[in-house]
Amino acid sequence: MNEVNNIEGALDNPEEASLFEGFDIAIQKRDIQRIDRLVDDYEKSILNRLEEDYTSRTTYPDRLADRIAQFGGSWKFIIYFGLFLAAWIVWNGLLWTKSFHFDEPPFILLNLCLSFLAAFQAPVIMMSQNRQAARDKHESVIDFAINYKAELEIDDMQSHLHRIETDGKKNMEQVKTEFSQIRKILESIEARLDK
Repeated sequence: MNEVNNIEGALDNPEEASLFEGFDIAIQKRDIQRIDRLVDDYEKSILNRLEEDYTSRTTYPDRLADRIAQFGGSWKFIIYFGLFLAAWIVWNGLLWTKSFHFDEPPFILLNLCLSFLAAFQAPVIMMSQNRQAARDKHESVIDFAINYKAELEIDDMQSHLHRIETDGKKNMEQVKTEFSQIRKILESIEARLDK
């Protein structure tokens, strides 16, 4: 009943009403906002469910590796690491800090640290990518199941529509035959009345 009032209100106030794409249904802007909010809430609940499922299936070291990989692939890491390298080179390259140098040029200790970082960061990133690929595969299976179910529902609705169309044609033929019978009866009654 409330939906009927909303549609009637939208028809009474056309500047507030708009039409659904592909349908001739007038709807008010507040209803569109409500529908958008419901869709967003539904999407968030699905994402939260997937996140809870991911959290329950992964161990703490896996999640730690994911956070390390996430930080290692960010601009924040690039900026911090660039600043660290610049500070290292400046500190160990200036003449007035010579008494405090711990890694003289050609920066062998820095090279060792970079190799160490690369040796440990690469497997962590690869582990995280493997888990992300497994998670993406799981989500794609869920998407496939949803799409498959939607396809079955669409096929079912199409079969119902075809049945309704067929029944409508049969009913139309039946109505035509009944009208022709009524016409014949009326003609016979008129013929009797004319005598």
